[in-house]
Amino acid sequence: MTQVEILDPARNFSGGYKVDTSRGGRSSRVSSEWFSRPADERYLSLSDLYAAVRGRAERSRTRTVESAAIRVEASRDDAERLTLALPGTNAPVAPTHWSFGQLAGLVGAPAAYLRQLPAPLAGINLQYGLTSHRAEQVKTLEIEDGRVELRAVTGPDYGRIFDHELVEAVQRIAGNGTGDTRWKVPGVLDWSTGVYNPRVDITQDTTTLYASDRDVFLFLVDDLNPIEAGRLPDGGPDLFFRGFYCWNSEVGAKTLGIASFYLRAVCQNRCLWGVENFEEITIRHSKYAASRFAYEAAPALIRFADSSPMPFVNGIKTARETIVAHSDGDRNEFLRKRGFSKTETAKIIETVLAEEGHAPSSVFDFVQGITAVARDKPYQDTRLDLETRAKKLLDRVA
Repeated sequence: MTQVEILDPARNFSGGYKVDTSRGGRSSRVSSEWFSRPADERYLSLSDLYAAVRGRAERSRTRTVESAAIRVEASRDDAERLTLALPGTNAPVAPTHWSFGQLAGLVGAPAAYLRQLPAPLAGINLQYGLTSHRAEQVKTLEIEDGRVELRAVTGPDYGRIFDHELVEAVQRIAGNGTGDTRWKVPGVLDWSTGVYNPRVDITQDTTTLYASDRDVFLFLVDDLNPIEAGRLPDGGPDLFFRGFYCWNSEVGAKTLGIASFYLRAVCQNRCLWGVENFEEITIRHSKYAASRFAYEAAPALIRFADSSPMPFVNGIKTARETIVAHSDGDRNEFLRKRGFSKTETAKIIETVLAEEGHAPSSVFDFVQGITAVARDKPYQDTRLDLETRAKKLLDRVA
């Protein structure tokens, strides 16, 4: 019987855990966030992150105004300065780069072109669009911080979920995200030894808690409690950790989403290695977005945090035990019947031979071969397609 062995946390500090990153999928989603975030968008704890995004929400206000009542004003002294006069406020409102693009998009004007024009000319074009805007109403998000800025402008039915609401939902299961609960900022894989060390100081270089003026992104793992799901060819345990990341934009730059999965390691560049059982929830900021977040996304986080790993472990066990091919003919037939091309079939079989030391025979063998081939694909859509097909194979026997 497959055992779920929670290894002694004391072993983490002295040496970490030996993992096999040649198995499962690879995800660069967190890595792309890590590469692109400047220092002022990196936070060392969930409490610091929450304070920042909650503070800006408290200084902001949202309202619905008639688009035709908005007046665009260009500075006579500064050819690049353009402000808005909104109903109900005496102070000029300065659009951010993001909200200017949203405003232009709402009235059908090319934002990139308008930005190249002197402010008076851009203002004339934008004013004409607002005056003749057929939607008639827009919803604004303004913030007062020394001056009034327009952070976002959307349609009147935009369902805003504030960034601090997502961070607060994560705090309910992860505390401060620094190790006070089982969920924390991840450790680092040592490529020279293949050992994953979960105990790494949280610094600007290692943190996975981010927020900008447009969005928030968080990635946490339960890497002090590794899960054993079967054995490797050398007899060692095949270890996994649970992880999730989530994101949101209260200004309309992206949807709200939560992705949960099992993984084998996180490297220094914050790539995820050995990913299995990836699942994702996304919520568009439509009229009922806040209700969907309350009834779907937030409870999904709690369910994942409290769930038993046994279904995942048993699924891996069943996939290892389900033999579907005994000969080269069986192997080719198994893959070709499931939509893989002749070239893909040969590559998958060849990869399993090279990495596992034997020809694929079980469902698990084929899944590992497919995900290994996916890792080498240069385009994300191709990788995702292969990984999705691998997951469907695993789901059918789980």
